[in-house]
Amino acid sequence: MSTIASQTLLRTSYRLEDALQAESGQVFLTGTQALVRLPLMQRELDTKAGLNTAGFISGYRGSPLGAYDQALWRASKQLDAANIRFLPAINEEAGATAVLGSQQVESDPQRTVEGVFAIWYGKGPGVDRAADALHHGNAYGSSPRGGVLVVAGDDHGCVSSSMPHQSEFVMQSWGMPIVNPANVAEMLEFGLYGWALSRYCGAWVGFKAISETVESAMTVDLDAIKPSFTAPEGFVAPAGGLHFRPNDTPSPAIELRLAAKLEAAKLFARANSIDKLICPGQTADIGIVTCGKAHFDLMETFRRLGLSLSDLDTQGVRIYKVGLSYPLETGRMDDFCRGLKEVLVIEEKGAVVEQQLRNLFYNRPDAERPAIIGKTDVSGCALLAATGELRPSRVMPVVAQWLAGHKPELDRRELVVDFTAPKVLSNIADAVKRIPYFCSGCPHNSSTRVPESSTAAPGIGCHYMASWMNRDTAGAIQMGGEGIDWAAHSLFTQRRHMFQNLGDGTYFHSGILAIRQAIAAKANITYKILYNDAVAMTGGQPPDGSISVAQMARQVEAEGAKRVVIVSDYPEKYAGQEGDFPKGTNFHHRSELDPVQRQLREVDGVTVLIYEQTCAAEKRRRRKKGTLQAATRRIFINTEVCEGCGDCGKKSNCLSVLPIETSLGRKRIIDQASCNQDYSCVDGFCPSFVSVIGGKPRRGEMADLQQMLQLSAKLPLPEIGLTDAPYDILVTGVGGTGVVTIGALITMAAHLDGHS
Repeated sequence: MSTIASQTLLRTSYRLEDALQAESGQVFLTGTQALVRLPLMQRELDTKAGLNTAGFISGYRGSPLGAYDQALWRASKQLDAANIRFLPAINEEAGATAVLGSQQVESDPQRTVEGVFAIWYGKGPGVDRAADALHHGNAYGSSPRGGVLVVAGDDHGCVSSSMPHQSEFVMQSWGMPIVNPANVAEMLEFGLYGWALSRYCGAWVGFKAISETVESAMTVDLDAIKPSFTAPEGFVAPAGGLHFRPNDTPSPAIELRLAAKLEAAKLFARANSIDKLICPGQTADIGIVTCGKAHFDLMETFRRLGLSLSDLDTQGVRIYKVGLSYPLETGRMDDFCRGLKEVLVIEEKGAVVEQQLRNLFYNRPDAERPAIIGKTDVSGCALLAATGELRPSRVMPVVAQWLAGHKPELDRRELVVDFTAPKVLSNIADAVKRIPYFCSGCPHNSSTRVPESSTAAPGIGCHYMASWMNRDTAGAIQMGGEGIDWAAHSLFTQRRHMFQNLGDGTYFHSGILAIRQAIAAKANITYKILYNDAVAMTGGQPPDGSISVAQMARQVEAEGAKRVVIVSDYPEKYAGQEGDFPKGTNFHHRSELDPVQRQLREVDGVTVLIYEQTCAAEKRRRRKKGTLQAATRRIFINTEVCEGCGDCGKKSNCLSVLPIETSLGRKRIIDQASCNQDYSCVDGFCPSFVSVIGGKPRRGEMADLQQMLQLSAKLPLPEIGLTDAPYDILVTGVGGTGVVTIGALITMAAHLDGHS
């Protein structure tokens, strides 16, 4: 490859729409886009096969699948044209039950299509929450012309969850087959395979989706994905078959049918394998088995150790990549392990493949039984961690040591480097850490405050960040459990009352059940329902099926709340609407939050404070889109008057209130670029604030595009020295500063330039 960047793009005719619309060739896809494209591809396959099918998608957002619903909405025209319906569910179990309904269609004599292929999606905690519905769905089965993928967005490293998640083990307990794609291209390949498998064996098929795949992007060769599946013959299904049955009754027959589905899945996998023999090693006596993303960790390990697949093959090392991680396809695995004395299994988190391999060979004669190592070595000592996340730096020492012990010719231990951070000349920066914080103008800046001597518990949502803001807020609970822990705790403490924060999205998802339980328990608790009009953590989507403040107030009053109070940044909006609320509902400005809370904490039983103020980040989005009128008032600080007391920052807790050094000492200014016009900073008693009404900040003049192009043409192209090694680019910044946009531009440029 040339060390000088090419001035001629390889893909000059490429369009952004090709990600979903191209039928062949190479496209640039993110993992999220792959999940949108996948049902479109299945529909195309069915149409070519003469099947009149439809698609159905339902679930609940959550990282790494936090943007899936938005991507589906953006592709609504293509999806509608392909008769693929998207139903955002109010929670995960509702979505799973809706998917179950999609498999009923095939047995309906009045159906409009022959079958419905479906996707359920949710992050790891959502798999846990929907366990009963998913268990029932898998047991009742898929339809022969339908099929179901259960897309589990697992957060292995606990990056954006309350705890790490690995969904394979619970899926195994349901008897659910599982595919484990390692990259974006395999998401398409394995997804189509999963539907074919589901149609054959009648089971729902688990689909592993971790951040490293869903949130990555790559050039995908559509011509290389040519699914062709053979329906194995000879399988004898139990009475009634394996597929969805509309009138199934509870009986032990369900358990027998689940076992039969797994046998059918094994037979399908034997005829149609997505496992790959990476290095055949005809004379090998040791082997490595990988699965999912861990496979590329191994390949990168070999690159760093300077070992090619040819080197490994020559020295007698065999490598096998598992695609169907459960149930393991034992026929090819037997062939792979034949003649091997030891097999090293490399997989993320718990030992899914490793345990199945051990079971496969446990009762074999010694001569036919290789040693199986992975999470532990042959002596039972820890080897590859089952906690945290794997990465090449964690795999490399283990692989290098293992190879050296078996193949001295492959000893590369001198290339294993210590990835401990080197000592630096100064450690001053170690104490500087940027912790997550509320956006400028965030409603939670005000809503999460509690009166002196009171305490609050957080919940799932941005407001959880109050836990580290000296707000007398502490604790952790799963989504939908907010306040129920206090119902028990309160029985054994002298503390009389607790405030519980609850987001409006969580309220509609499952939080109303928590309030119902607290009322049933006669707990003394005030629920602060933070009505922000958007699910801000995942991109500003509206809560699915959201209700108005008045409807929410009536609902909690009907449940038995002793008192309902509305607090808002603009309570005047409710003038004349009092009749829509429960009788006796009071309305207050947010400046009255403290006295209102003091009153509520004295009321016996469950009280509800609905704090209504639109998410600041969502307001910013809407203003950019033109769906919300731009604010006409802007706040400035006259630094010559400012005394630098910082009361404005204390009152607002706002990131847009910044310090500035002047000749008269440290003062304060308002960062107009990040200010979301919340105006809470003016609550401090200070004469230095200046309001500008109707004015707009001046912007620099746009540079002349033609002039820029002429100047750039005269600049020498940089030497970038691209090789086959990974190429890292560090883009500094935080969310909202264009980091994601810059990353998207760079990766698309690489795709257009042929660096796939």
